[in-house]
Amino acid sequence: MSDTFFTAPPHWQWLVILYFFFGGLAGGSYLIAVLADFFGDASDRGLARLGYYVALPAVGIGGLLLIGDLTRPERFWHMLVMSERGWPILKYWSPMSVGSWGLLAFGGLAFLSFLGALAESGRAPAALSVLRHGPLARLIAGLGGLGAFFLAGYTGVLLAVTNRPVWSDTPLLGFLFLVSANSIAAAALILLGRWQGVGSSSMARLARMDRWLIVLELLALIAFVLSLGPVARVWVSAWGVLLLGVVLAGLVAPLALHWRPDLLGSLTAPAAAVLVVVGGFMLRVVIVLAAEAV
Repeated sequence: MSDTFFTAPPHWQWLVILYFFFGGLAGGSYLIAVLADFFGDASDRGLARLGYYVALPAVGIGGLLLIGDLTRPERFWHMLVMSERGWPILKYWSPMSVGSWGLLAFGGLAFLSFLGALAESGRAPAALSVLRHGPLARLIAGLGGLGAFFLAGYTGVLLAVTNRPVWSDTPLLGFLFLVSANSIAAAALILLGRWQGVGSSSMARLARMDRWLIVLELLALIAFVLSLGPVARVWVSAWGVLLLGVVLAGLVAPLALHWRPDLLGSLTAPAAAVLVVVGGFMLRVVIVLAAEAV
């Protein structure tokens, strides 16, 4: 039996689960926006703006959830600043410290991109359009993309360093969360893009991206379970029904809807997107609560 079964759980519950979900949504949405900016054409500008619109509130909600889970929420700034001297503090050996600074840096870049998107759409002063066009905008998007990549996968890495069953018994948790975050984000942008009137060509490319992300997430989840070895038997026996629901409802069913777009008529694409978002959230529920309960 793995020695992780003899460690104390950190007692992470719904606030942390929600943080993992919104953090993944923020990182994935920003990454998709950057891809649309760097590799798309003029018709993809609307999709990029939408990604930036989603990333900022999502990372803000995630940060508030993380602070709310602290034993002393009012002292959250101690993660960033020395209380005695007032100097910034970065403990490079601490995943929590690195994650706090990563979250702060990404939040700042997401804010700048959000302002630029507002300016491009005429909802903010035109002077701020420098944040959407030109060398400064590309620098912000490039750095923000790196931060988004970090945030989307960091949530899984954070679990892996806790030495708890399931979480630290495999090296694939960060990769699984990274793929899942981008799949959730693509699905959420599909839903919002229909409402915001994003161009049909952008929506088609986004749907194609999400289809392949679902396939990759399914493969990553299978590899994740297999990599657990004997620990997988304990996890699946306790949470097998819900995990099966995640696979069938959150991955297999959306794939079937993607490949049979006429199945539900005009409701096929939004139905698949809703299933992906719900499945991504339930995946985090299963992974977090399963290890907590062992």
